[in-house]
Amino acid sequence: MTFRVWAPFAPAVFVAGEFNAWNATATPLVAEGNGHWSVDVPGATVGQQYTFIVGGQWRIDPHAKEVTNSIGNGIILGAQYPWQANQFTMPPWNELVIYEMHVETFPDAPARPGELFDAVIHDLGYLKDLGVNAIELLPTSEFPGDLSWGYNPAHIFAVESSYGGPEGVKRLIDAAHSQGIAIIFDVVYNHFGPSDLSIWQFDGWFERWNGMDMGGIYFYNDWRAWTPWGEKNRPDYGRPEVRQFIRDNALMWLEEYRADGLRFDSTIFIRNVYGHNDDSPDDPHNLAGWGWNLLRWINDEVNARQPWKVMIAEDMQSNPWITQATGAGGAGFDSQWDTEFHHRLHQALVVVNDEERDMGAIAGAIGRRFNDAAFQRVIYSESHDEVAATNGKRRLPEDIHPGQADSWESKKRSTLGAAVVLTSPGIPMIFQGQEILEWLPFGDQNRIDWNKYDIFRGIFTLYRDLVRLRRNCFNTTRGLQGPHCNVFHINNRDNIIALHRWQEGGSGDDVVIVLNFRNAAYASYRIGFPQPGTWRVRFNSDWSSYDGTFGNHPSYDTTAEWSGADGMPCSGNVGLGPYTAIILSQ
Repeated sequence: MTFRVWAPFAPAVFVAGEFNAWNATATPLVAEGNGHWSVDVPGATVGQQYTFIVGGQWRIDPHAKEVTNSIGNGIILGAQYPWQANQFTMPPWNELVIYEMHVETFPDAPARPGELFDAVIHDLGYLKDLGVNAIELLPTSEFPGDLSWGYNPAHIFAVESSYGGPEGVKRLIDAAHSQGIAIIFDVVYNHFGPSDLSIWQFDGWFERWNGMDMGGIYFYNDWRAWTPWGEKNRPDYGRPEVRQFIRDNALMWLEEYRADGLRFDSTIFIRNVYGHNDDSPDDPHNLAGWGWNLLRWINDEVNARQPWKVMIAEDMQSNPWITQATGAGGAGFDSQWDTEFHHRLHQALVVVNDEERDMGAIAGAIGRRFNDAAFQRVIYSESHDEVAATNGKRRLPEDIHPGQADSWESKKRSTLGAAVVLTSPGIPMIFQGQEILEWLPFGDQNRIDWNKYDIFRGIFTLYRDLVRLRRNCFNTTRGLQGPHCNVFHINNRDNIIALHRWQEGGSGDDVVIVLNFRNAAYASYRIGFPQPGTWRVRFNSDWSSYDGTFGNHPSYDTTAEWSGADGMPCSGNVGLGPYTAIILSQ
């Protein structure tokens, strides 16, 4: 077994573990002359615990893939895992429907520490029934303690021990792949820690700045170290060894763990210094481009090695350069979270008075795209950030009617929002519990209330029906996976929007979606259609089987005639319930 570590300022490095009875000086590493140290230890075997002694300080291996806990020891991990689902194929990005999940709070039954991944495996059948084909896991790298969102990584190569460690997450990925579900990992490279950081002043060297001891070789040692998530914990992207450290970690999840994509947390604080934002790649605050070039390097590597895997950025600045190809000067991500879509949709859903809903803003949110590409954005009405009590946020049903999240208004408008997400161009994302009207705010101790699955089974069915149509499971709504979108009808007086989605056009492809953002019903509302003939209602969110309080307003199949309207060659009448979405196709 070979042990290797980067410690350029250490006078000496040793490795101690179960293989040498934890003798702190029995096994010295040899300097390689480039800041790295290494040694072969023939007696070391898989499963044994170990640690480095760097300049007299006991340190967890920064590359340890398994640890006893965030302040414990590294564990030698075996190289092989008996993968079963070898035939899994990543869905094309235009077919993805993502389910964002927090491993601690999602499972339908409490699990003991170390068994949380297995608890999620138990619930994969539920997600298969819902119809989603990708799970985005909130960060799973080792963090301090047993409760966390995961955005405070202490050891980025190690899988959180309380979740089930590396074997547990591999079992989850394997089981998900056997169900046809992709796994996307959320990774945090904009900051480390801030607590339980064994890499802090790792080899004893650090600098002082403004009277403060800084972080040493893995971190900036001046004003550039600041992030919104703690003082002095921004990685030093200017050091090639730190860039390699992060690049190797990204490829580990994709290659060794067979993840199907990565979602990069807050890339704005990789490419820019905290407190500065310039949408130009040459922004002088982006540290001579080191962070920007790190993102480009990783994305280029992934495109060269496994181009079918999706790379997603949470940049939140609506910056088209994030998803521009690296050859054109961009960062090379495949898609990015569209916060503007969320905010415009959220505002239209939560405002009390119908007269204050801005249909132009909704139309703009639906039609938005980056670099004229439909799927370079991830769209959502809820995410972990937007529903967390610690962020001062509430879940959408609670925000619509505070204190009465199970009211008719909350159910109608939140499901209308779901229809917008699942019919708009982009990669749609559902946050855990939305499909059962969860209204408890997200937090690392707020488990989903699974009693709501029985109470709001019809809401689950509504989401399932939308997901199936989005994925064209019945071969009648292929246009929902297509790149083309025309928001052709915007009625700001009556709060109605209609849009046309298509891939190539024609029967089974053209889809028309009508969205009513007003508490009013329409027996016969005329809109344009792209083709003549019979248009069948594939979905009506006012169906009473979705909820007993819904009005079941008739939304009938209609015949479009060669009589133009809304800039379309044909037109026809539709029935619309209040706060209702309908989907029609031929």
